[in-house]
Amino acid sequence: MRPASEAELCEIIRAASGPLVVRGGGTRGALPAGAVLETGGLNGVTLYEPGALTLVAGAGTPVAELEALLATEGQRLAFEVPDLRGLLGREGTSTLGGVVAENASGPRRVSVGACRDFCLGVRFVDGRGEVIRNGGRVMKNVTGYDLVKLLAGSRGRLGVLTEVALKVLPRPETEATLCLSGLSDAQAVEALSAALGSPYEVTGTAHLPGQGTYLRIEGFEGSVRYRLERLRAVLASYGAGVEVASPWAAIRDVTALAGRPGDLWRLSLRPSEAPGVVARLGAEAVVYDWGGGLVWALMAPGSDVVGRLGAFSGHATCLRGGVAGPEEPPTIATLTNGLRLQFDPRGVFA
Repeated sequence: MRPASEAELCEIIRAASGPLVVRGGGTRGALPAGAVLETGGLNGVTLYEPGALTLVAGAGTPVAELEALLATEGQRLAFEVPDLRGLLGREGTSTLGGVVAENASGPRRVSVGACRDFCLGVRFVDGRGEVIRNGGRVMKNVTGYDLVKLLAGSRGRLGVLTEVALKVLPRPETEATLCLSGLSDAQAVEALSAALGSPYEVTGTAHLPGQGTYLRIEGFEGSVRYRLERLRAVLASYGAGVEVASPWAAIRDVTALAGRPGDLWRLSLRPSEAPGVVARLGAEAVVYDWGGGLVWALMAPGSDVVGRLGAFSGHATCLRGGVAGPEEPPTIATLTNGLRLQFDPRGVFA
């Protein structure tokens, strides 16, 4: 099913007698059982005001199309959308609705925030087949409950996004990346934390064990040069950092783990806990992003990740391998079930 309008989507949902599975561009992984409901027909930019840094588009609009349009005005999506097709062995085309539904955010999250922080407003159809609009097209608006942030990351379980209003940002004049070599995981996280705590506006902080520890600065040329040198001084105790070509597309897309067999896990946790958690995992390979707050771990097939993790402040998700992640805490499960009952009382969305 591929509705071409919001009204048609409402009719499909109202008539549904079994589970519906929302599919954007098909890039995010295998779908659960159910009738597939594609959003690709709900596409197109309906408003773009470069001076107001505002863009409104249908949920089925390809992200590449939006990025190309923004580039004509020297602007970009601030949250650096990751392309995980290579990592997950998928094809397809990433869409705006899929990105928002996943709250997909790349390395720049440590400095500007996640996808949900740039969503000004949304339109979506709930499990009753009713259109709900929340938010607006400016940063300052009062519209009651912040359903915009609730839908971002909901993965199609509360409703089907039809339109999203975004705040965009200017593209910086230049960027520079500093690389520190030979650091242990613990030393790397310490260095990344020190950089993020500095006044030099670091916009990327990642560690690839055995390869290097990377820090990014963006902005005007003169400012970038000054801040880069000051950052070298702050991190002098961790070794002599060298400037390298930009590795951020590869870090964003986790290409270091792409094409390799095994179970793939994504962990969100406190940076200070990350090295200890990784040591317990015994992973075959890992990538640290967000200063250590995000860890991608490649495990041997069938590894008991839940048992190895033990108690930690965060959550883990298995993206490939068919192994369930840790159970949702009872308090969170109660909230989740309550929300689904309100937005999808018939259990239409798988």
